[in-house]
Amino acid sequence: MIELAYSTGESTGNVREYCLIVEGAYLSESDAEHALRDPFIEDWVDQTGHFKIHNMNEIQVTAGVTLGSLGVVMLDERLFEIASTDAQHPLTELKAKGVAEALKRQDMFDEIEVKPRDEAAESLQAESPPDAESSD
Repeated sequence: MIELAYSTGESTGNVREYCLIVEGAYLSESDAEHALRDPFIEDWVDQTGHFKIHNMNEIQVTAGVTLGSLGVVMLDERLFEIASTDAQHPLTELKAKGVAEALKRQDMFDEIEVKPRDEAAESLQAESPPDAESSD
């Protein structure tokens, strides 16, 4: 499992961090992670004839973003966040849009939306029902 930490932007020169909110028929983070990675790995194998785990940091999803730098977190049923796992190299808006275009070409997710990471977290918290059930 990959843990994603929210970046404050302090160490990255106040660059606003973006993420992708994707929807797909996957039951777990692992399934969604395979959906993200498998098409790129297959392309790599077609081009090079082999794949080793260290190649994850060589496979370019879009300019400046390697497959190994992306992580997947399940937010809700069929809803996932894809973001950079490298706090020193967060997804900028341009990079996030590049990743979104690459994912659209791979056609592994039903919906793909680019959002500022802080807004994505806030909107999910606002949509979540409170833990305590109300008695009517």
